[in-house]
Amino acid sequence: MANNGIIEKYAKVLVNYSLQLKKGDKLLICSSYLAEELLKEIFTQAIAAGANPEFKIALNGTSKIFYDNASDDQLEYISPLMQHVYEKYDALLHVLAPFNKKELQNVDPAKKQKVSLAWTEMNRIFMERAAAKQLRWSLCVFPTSAEAQECGMSGDEYADFVYNCCFLYEDDPTACWYQLEKNQQVIVDYLNGKKEICFKSDSIDVTFRTDDRKWINSAGKNNMPSGEVFTTPIEDSVNGTVRFSYPGIYMGQEIEDITLEIKAGEVTKASAAKGQDLLDKILEIPGARRFGEAAIGNNDRVNKFTKNMLFDEKMGGTIHMALGAAYPETGGKNESAVHWDLLADMKNGQILADGEVIYENGKFII
Repeated sequence: MANNGIIEKYAKVLVNYSLQLKKGDKLLICSSYLAEELLKEIFTQAIAAGANPEFKIALNGTSKIFYDNASDDQLEYISPLMQHVYEKYDALLHVLAPFNKKELQNVDPAKKQKVSLAWTEMNRIFMERAAAKQLRWSLCVFPTSAEAQECGMSGDEYADFVYNCCFLYEDDPTACWYQLEKNQQVIVDYLNGKKEICFKSDSIDVTFRTDDRKWINSAGKNNMPSGEVFTTPIEDSVNGTVRFSYPGIYMGQEIEDITLEIKAGEVTKASAAKGQDLLDKILEIPGARRFGEAAIGNNDRVNKFTKNMLFDEKMGGTIHMALGAAYPETGGKNESAVHWDLLADMKNGQILADGEVIYENGKFII
């Protein structure tokens, strides 16, 4: 696993680059106790920055206990603590450090739907404050055995993968993130002048408009690692068919071989080789039949599918589209309790902007 030097670098990047903490900032750090090594270093760096860090720590098995035993009222309960954080705190950091990636695999899809619906208003508050730069947030991973096993690696191999994707083996990781940001800005500036985008491959033929929308350069602030450019399609402009070649993962459950038919911005037909019941439940959630995001992954260090969308959606040579809530900073209007990213390979595909091929076989050619 990582040495103390890597952990210190990781914490400094999160505190000083991703969250840009300053004196007096109220920070909540959410994780499990498996990440203790990193959490203590983040706490140290946050104190050094003058912030006021606090923790919300998960225990092994409590999510499954909750879903197995909670009443409807409890499934729909919103913690006043988390509501206060979403409404009043300056920064929020989620450090993913799971005990068991399959813990919620067999939970009733209707229960997952009920929890998602209950969080609709909280998600709206979160997205509005984040778009207004009133709430800085980031999501990262501390490598655990569960994550390593999920993607078929040893613990050391997975830790190496995570830290490499975050540029932590470089002398100055922050400089690397600024360079990626600079490279992606060229793409964003180009796309912000275009009105119609088309994703095409053997299993994808989908077109959407972005006339008044903004493309965003994601380079390690909200997600660590990152490396993507994204926007929100005009809600009624999405048309076509898309087969997502990678499994969609929702609340710990895999939905495989998802194919969507879209007309006038709305999913009219949806099929899956596995997990159809959960797919149907997700699409019953208000706003989940429209798209809140279309994005292109650009981080070539993410070179393996890990079943963790934090990494997978950044993979070079892929696109992803999210059903549900739009990010307000893009100009998107769709509101929903869900924002569910679905990933497709584009190594044999093309992206066209206003009819011109700008991306081919997994690479931009502009």
